[in-house]
Amino acid sequence: MTAESLLLRAQQMPGYNPAALPIELARQLIVESITPVTEFDVVALSDALGRILAADIISPIDVPAHDNSAMDGYALHGADLQSDSPIVFTIVGTALAGDAQHHEVHAGQCLRIMTGAMMPVGCDTVVPQELVHRVEGGQITLLANSIQRGDNRRSRGEDLRQGVSALSRGRRLRPSDIGLLASLGMSEVHVLRKLRVAFFSTGDELRSLGEALTTGAVYDANRYTLLGMLARLGCEPIDLGLIKDEPESITAAFCEGGRCADMVITSGGVSVGEADHTKKVMANLGEVLFWTIAMRPGRPLAFGHIHKKEKRTPVFGLPGNPVAVMVTFYFLVRDALLRQMGECGETLPTLRAISAQAIAKKSGRTEYQRARLSIDQNGQVFVTVTGTQGSGILSSMSNANCMMVLEHGRGSVAAGELVDVVIFDGLV
Repeated sequence: MTAESLLLRAQQMPGYNPAALPIELARQLIVESITPVTEFDVVALSDALGRILAADIISPIDVPAHDNSAMDGYALHGADLQSDSPIVFTIVGTALAGDAQHHEVHAGQCLRIMTGAMMPVGCDTVVPQELVHRVEGGQITLLANSIQRGDNRRSRGEDLRQGVSALSRGRRLRPSDIGLLASLGMSEVHVLRKLRVAFFSTGDELRSLGEALTTGAVYDANRYTLLGMLARLGCEPIDLGLIKDEPESITAAFCEGGRCADMVITSGGVSVGEADHTKKVMANLGEVLFWTIAMRPGRPLAFGHIHKKEKRTPVFGLPGNPVAVMVTFYFLVRDALLRQMGECGETLPTLRAISAQAIAKKSGRTEYQRARLSIDQNGQVFVTVTGTQGSGILSSMSNANCMMVLEHGRGSVAAGELVDVVIFDGLV
């Protein structure tokens, strides 16, 4: 979608207000303006964990390749189990996993078999060795009704059939997926290339690590927070450093980011102060679709694009407060990154929990409260905020294990009411 059509689309949206946009409209605009990458890499399977599949995986073989035993025990014909009395079977051999020898087993006979070994032709049941009543003189005795026909046999293709889709394009590969691909004999896999994301901080009060703090100065935590969040998503972070809070320096940083990266993220300089230049520079280099979100924390957030020849690079101007940076990243930027990376990801799972306390809130904005989940002795799930919710208190994020999400139209919360919760496990 072109810049002009995107702006027109935004302006036609019911409720569109670039100076106070509801978060759901912001998400919709962001998604519609992001184009996924298509370039791919071919990587060794051992290096594919966390990468995103560039194409569907079609199984070239049946998995397993043959009927096999799910237990250590004895393979036999299930038809021989139809008796109300103890049954005796004669042992005619042993089959080990990987043994390609053909074994013949007739009525009244059984084969000692190990887990994973091929089932003899005609045998459809495995009796686990612990269910055998007696082993004596080359024979086993089973008690009546101790096993059902068909038990403990894995069928050929039970896991995957040849020619079916094993994994879909856009999937982020997990350890189980790596094992599945190995079971198909695949030593390499096509994955979408890593997304290059440039980021920098602005603010004359900021100091880099290693510098002495002067009066009124603080260390730049946001770049390191962004670095961690980007790396955890599997992006290739490009740190452009700490940029002077002046239009020329910010312009140069945006241009460099637009040249070398797929997306640019900055923190600071998007509020309404005299020294907040980010939004103006974004508008000069491209367009700004919105600059304020009806959310807390994270209200001053600009989103748009910068243009360089034929390339349009998405840009996020995040707030300067550390907690606001994390909240806006996880609930707005993250989805944009996943879409641009080509991942067909699932939405963040939302749980319901009982608020352990009353919480004051105004209708008309979405609020995100740092909180902790706990379970009482009756199994009820409670959520408690982690103290003062100021957007500069980064320790409140470290102390939290979840985020309480209070929706746009909701007012104050009474103790005992149910609220939505997004857990941090796997997110932060």
